[in-house]
Amino acid sequence: MSAKLLLATANKKKLAELQRILDQALGTDRIQLIGLTDFEDYPDVPETGLTFGENALIKAREGAKRTGLPTVADDSGIAVDALNGMPGVFSARWSGRHGDDPANLDLLLAQISDVSDEQRGGAFVCAAALVLPNGREHLVEGKQRGQILRARRGAGGFGYDPVFLGDGQDRTNAELSPPEKDAISHRGKALRELSKVIAKELP
Repeated sequence: MSAKLLLATANKKKLAELQRILDQALGTDRIQLIGLTDFEDYPDVPETGLTFGENALIKAREGAKRTGLPTVADDSGIAVDALNGMPGVFSARWSGRHGDDPANLDLLLAQISDVSDEQRGGAFVCAAALVLPNGREHLVEGKQRGQILRARRGAGGFGYDPVFLGDGQDRTNAELSPPEKDAISHRGKALRELSKVIAKELP
């Protein structure tokens, strides 16, 4: 019988990405993945941490406490060198409204419009946490370095993917197929690392 694992996100695109990566790493017959959409009236959990790791742990702890299930949560965003690492943990609400990808992207591009191509470096960062009902906690981090382009390219992905060109890539994250993106992305790196822990912790 497969073990149940809660993925603490209501973002359907992110949930699909998390499920895809973990299914590939762990096998669909081993783990049954459940999202927050499977629970009625699951409350929004304020992300009050000052780091990606703190926010991932906040969400994973809440999921384990409310459902009694081993819970995986991630917090991720983009850290732009010219903005001293911002938007960082504020990436999803950079423009003021949570999850407004077009507005967030427009604001970021406007803020670095006068930055030279050579200085437009940055990184996608993902912290992924596993919290077990018995209180054990694990935290890992993945990064993808790259450049922030001046205009969007590609229709895939989400968030800042259309303007992020990973180091060594000739296509933005939004121009990559889901498996191609998973292989190099910050979230793919973090979740593959966390999957090693999950495989040991879940029977």
